[in-house]
Amino acid sequence: MRWRQTARRLSSGGRIDRSRPVSVQFDGRSFAAYPGDTLASALLAGDQILLARSFKYHRPRGLMAAGVEEPNALVHLRDGNRHAPNAQATMVEVFDGLTSTSQNAWPSLQFDVGAVNGLMSRFFGAGFYYKTFIGPIKGTGFWMFWEGSTTWRS
Repeated sequence: MRWRQTARRLSSGGRIDRSRPVSVQFDGRSFAAYPGDTLASALLAGDQILLARSFKYHRPRGLMAAGVEEPNALVHLRDGNRHAPNAQATMVEVFDGLTSTSQNAWPSLQFDVGAVNGLMSRFFGAGFYYKTFIGPIKGTGFWMFWEGSTTWRS
C-alpha cells in the first residue's frame, strides 16, 4: 500500500523541518507533526479525514482545498481559558502543544447526535437563500417587503 503512504506525507521536500517532530492534539488524539506543517496537513498525515460537521445539517466535512479558500476545515483552537473558534485548519501553523477540537459535533465527531438530520436529507432543500423571496409568483414586491422590514430605521 505504498500509494497511501506517499499520499499522506512525502518523505522529503516541501517547507517542513522533518528533523524536529512536534506533537499536536485534535479531539483528544495526538498527532505527529513538523514545524512548517499546517494543522490540516498534520491531520491528513495522521489519517484524520473527517475534520468537522456542517453547521445546519451536521453532514461530514473534510478537506477540499489547501489554502485560504478552504470552506470545510474549521476547527476550534484551545489554550487554557483562551479559545479561537472557526480557525481554518489549512492556515494554522502547528507548534508543539497545539490543541484543537472539531466544531458542530456533539458528543463526538464520529458519532454526532445532530447527524440524525441525514436520515431525512432527501426531504431537505439546499437551505435558505436570502434572495428566495424573488420569484415569478410573488414578484419582487414580496422581496422588497421583507427587505424593508429588516433594515434599520433611524
